Amino acid sequence: MTLHTFGFVGLGLIGGSIARALKAYDANNRIVAYDANRKALTQAYEDGVVDVLVSEIDSRFSDCDFIFLCAPVKFNMDNAAVLKPLLKEGAVLTDVGSVKGEMHQRIHELGLDGQFIGGHPMAGSERVGYANSKAKLLENAYYIITRTESSTKEQTDAYCDIVRMMGAIPLVMTPQQHDYITAAVSHVPHVISASLVNLVRDSDSPNEEMKMIAAGGFKDITRISSSSPVMWQQICLTNSQNVSDLLEDYIRSLTDMKAAIDSHDADKLMQFFDGARKYRDTFIDASRGPIKTANTVHVEIYDEPGALAIVATILASRSINVKNVGIIHNREFETGSLRIDLHDEKEVIKAKEVLEFHGYEVTIG
Repeated sequence: MTLHTFGFVGLGLIGGSIARALKAYDANNRIVAYDANRKALTQAYEDGVVDVLVSEIDSRFSDCDFIFLCAPVKFNMDNAAVLKPLLKEGAVLTDVGSVKGEMHQRIHELGLDGQFIGGHPMAGSERVGYANSKAKLLENAYYIITRTESSTKEQTDAYCDIVRMMGAIPLVMTPQQHDYITAAVSHVPHVISASLVNLVRDSDSPNEEMKMIAAGGFKDITRISSSSPVMWQQICLTNSQNVSDLLEDYIRSLTDMKAAIDSHDADKLMQFFDGARKYRDTFIDASRGPIKTANTVHVEIYDEPGALAIVATILASRSINVKNVGIIHNREFETGSLRIDLHDEKEVIKAKEVLEFHGYEVTIG
């Protein structure tokens, strides 16, 4: 495998995770990085992830075969202009932004169509920053690639190889396809999640009973609301039409459901919830989408002495390393439920298999 020099402008959660994955694949891969956060850069150097620390975007990026723009969308556009005179012949400039249309338009204005290929790893976390990055964040995640009209097959194939180095799965589509799909499965859900959190905040009593009870299932379904507000502000501003159109469809659906609830339309309510359940059950368990699972399994247990210890012993016997264990206090589950956090998807699948073998009911996520 040919070794490469990779440049990173921005070394947060995604940039840091990509850099870690490439370094984990081959420690000889050379990485040059710039980030306004000097602490993050220093940590990356001490971790052995970054080889060359850069205090500004300068000629040291001219050695790079691939340069990843890993800042919020608007900043990526500005940084592309700065990098333009520094790109060596044959170098590929890419980004990891969640919106592709405006980025491709800016790249065209800069005359960089022949050296740019858009990228978007469909992985993430509610946590931000380099300190929370990890190589396995990208493992088995879809990595969307958006070509320009000038992108060659050789460039695209080489980029797909780099994506596979990260442990991710390349998926090529147009910028327009990308922006509509991600609006539906990522951008609108983040808006909805934040809206639900704000609804509870604004509806709660002075004693905050809602907040106290929300520590169960509500906290899980709104986990993504802890993501970077700057990033989501920019996503909504740059993919505004798609987000707005899909929100309009969603609002119409909510209005229909309100009418069904007000009229006690039992059939319509059943169709609504049953249709959602059936479609949701067709989703694959692997975290290949934009909202990564928390590498968590829920295990139904009986409320009796030793129940927790038995589960822990079963997992330990198979060398499954448990990251954290919590007890779900709300009664979404008829008995009780352990929430077990594991380190990666492989351990999640292994834990599910071994616990089900021993007769436990297990759900992922």
